Amino acid sequence: MNVTLPLVVVLGIAAWLIVKFFRPKPWAVIALLLFGFYLAHTFMAPAIDSGTRTGVRIVNNHH
Repeated sequence: MNVTLPLVVVLGIAAWLIVKFFRPKPWAVIALLLFGFYLAHTFMAPAIDSGTRTGVRIVNNHH
């Protein structure tokens, strides 16, 4: 049986688990979110997107 989930759902679950179990400070969570938004508007965004897609493709082909 295969289950297909969008990457954003997997990342959302991972983020929820991190916040629940590690209890980071609110300012750290906000700083990381802002960093992610700012990083998305830089020249590195296409490289991160390409790397993520390649990684997902590799994982999916091995299972």
